[in-house]
Amino acid sequence: MYATAVHIERLKPPGRRAFLPWLFMLSGDVQALFKGKTPLPWLGGAGAAAFVALYVTTIYTSLDERRRHTRAPLLALAGLAAVTYALGIGYAGDWLLCFPLLSLASGIVLRGGKRPLGPVILVLSGSAGIIAGFRGGASDSLTVSYGTILSGLVTAAILSLFETVAQLRATRQELARTAVEKERLRFSRDLHDLLGHTMSVVVVKAEAVRRLAPKNLEAALEQAADIEAVGRQALTEIREAVTGYREGSLATELDRARSALDAAGIEAAVRRSGPPLAPQTEALLGWVVREGVTNVVRHSGAARCEIEVRGGMDRIWLEITDDGGGVGSRATGTDATSTAGGEAAEGAIGGTGLKGLAERLSAAGGSLESGPGARRGFRLVAELPVDTEDPMEPEVKEARTA
Repeated sequence: MYATAVHIERLKPPGRRAFLPWLFMLSGDVQALFKGKTPLPWLGGAGAAAFVALYVTTIYTSLDERRRHTRAPLLALAGLAAVTYALGIGYAGDWLLCFPLLSLASGIVLRGGKRPLGPVILVLSGSAGIIAGFRGGASDSLTVSYGTILSGLVTAAILSLFETVAQLRATRQELARTAVEKERLRFSRDLHDLLGHTMSVVVVKAEAVRRLAPKNLEAALEQAADIEAVGRQALTEIREAVTGYREGSLATELDRARSALDAAGIEAAVRRSGPPLAPQTEALLGWVVREGVTNVVRHSGAARCEIEVRGGMDRIWLEITDDGGGVGSRATGTDATSTAGGEAAEGAIGGTGLKGLAERLSAAGGSLESGPGARRGFRLVAELPVDTEDPMEPEVKEARTA
């Protein structure tokens, strides 16, 4: 059932026109009317026209979200049932095929579990079998009864499954959006707490400099030196806070990725093997995990995502695959927002999205490949030397010593 739901998620639900071709089941009866083989053909023709009109009305009103919960589908279904029983009792023969069509329409109108679909289908199936038994035989009775119960239940089950999958998709998108919003709020709150006191101190000391400068230059210079010290300390704290978001250990990023996938309703499978990695290597792979998982959550429509880290003597590979819609469902590959580890700074990786990741990995002696998976979905593979120096690290060190 889970695999069926995943497959149906990629299909469009049947529309109103999808149920109209079933009316061709009555083509033999209509031909008999035109050839004069049916008693009282004018009455049979009026009954056939009424059946077709009521069938189409029932289908169109019950599949219209604005009219589905009104009385119109039920009234049309009741009229369709009356015509069906009249044709079945009066003419029998192939007109008994109206009962499976009536059952199909009942499955559409009464689907969803809030209306008595099961009892209605059983009544239709039993009465169709009885009428067919009296006017035909035991074989006709069994055939018509089985077709009646099957058409209604299968139709209701398919439509209910499509509607359930649509609700799950909407819920998953809402969870992904909520996860991003919560991470943004957490990051902004942390920065506010970090900078609030520091900026207050800077403002107070700047006012002191302005007051003391005309009277006591030495005291003013001391206050200015304090401002410089407070500013440097603030830069260090901000760097440490951002580093905690951007360059956590690979294990931490994998845990965050699993949490983000679970929150989005995507089954996560994470595997890791190989030797311990240098901090720079883990930081780069952490970028790949964040970007790859962000794309899976936001663009793939996947039900399952696999993240595998495997290492050799001198190379390390990180592979992210999903069973989503593939390349066509992705954005342009320029989404730099991270759901698992906070918001990615666009300039921090030499660009945005997969392009920036590829440039940064290339500068470190690695590579990044992305494209359709072997069977379906999307595949992202990063390769790095085991001992990698982050190309951004010299800039960070230089900034810290400035």
